[in-house]
Amino acid sequence: MKIILFSRAGNCRNAEEPSRLLEAIESRGFDFAVNREFSMAITSLTGRVIPESQIYDAAAGEQPEGDVMVCYGGDGTLLEGVHTLDGRAIPVIGINSGHLGFLSLASKEHIDEVFDEIARGGLRIEERSMLAVKGVVEGRTLYALNEVAVQRFGASMVSIKVSVDGRYVAVCEGSGMIIATPTGSTAYSLSAGGPILEPSCRCLTLAPLAPHNLTVRPVVIPDSGTVALEADPRNRPLTVSLDNRTFETSERCTIEVRLAERRVFLAVPHNNSFYDTLRNKMMWGIDIRR
Repeated sequence: MKIILFSRAGNCRNAEEPSRLLEAIESRGFDFAVNREFSMAITSLTGRVIPESQIYDAAAGEQPEGDVMVCYGGDGTLLEGVHTLDGRAIPVIGINSGHLGFLSLASKEHIDEVFDEIARGGLRIEERSMLAVKGVVEGRTLYALNEVAVQRFGASMVSIKVSVDGRYVAVCEGSGMIIATPTGSTAYSLSAGGPILEPSCRCLTLAPLAPHNLTVRPVVIPDSGTVALEADPRNRPLTVSLDNRTFETSERCTIEVRLAERRVFLAVPHNNSFYDTLRNKMMWGIDIRR
């Protein structure tokens, strides 16, 4: 079995972290490939030089071959790793080296348990929906696992006309609009007041960002719908964000968003459920008055 290892340069704070990660991989007889950025960090922290044959250049669009992708870091790292796969049906598991994480479900204290589960084929695979987005880059369809956010850049207000399946919904005057998958409902959409959705729900959320009209509220729609966002930046810069990638424009544009055919296969430890993650990360039931 071959592990595709993906991380960012700053995700390991000391030599022990990458050393323990590589030891867990090699002690179980796995082959591995590591992205160039992380290989340089490993060398800097530990002095170990990764052979060129085991390095892939994710920044240059190189797609590594392997059986399971292991992302070491936080949710942002996992999102970047997912886009590196470019739609290939390879299971992805996140090992959380930070704090809050709804996608990176395994903690760095349980690295050995993660690779034990991989070795015995014990990971549970959850199929997560993605968004297909047109109108951001001419002639291209882009993809997002969490959300698409169209928002102002600077202090000016942006006007966004929202339609679903060609039916006019409303014009949102404010800071912008978010379209989120169930997976992304606990990300940017949540901070904008959007609802939390269980990942298997077949729906999308539309969440306005700081609407000028306070009666404009988040809406949940079936994921069979096609959403069109007609944005008027009023000759000011406008940003369109897809997960952790951002594009800028100062012209009127129409962004079309629908459910993508491709999926992400998120590998989840057997002792973890969405409700466990939600309860622990949101600290529900903890009495903070003490």
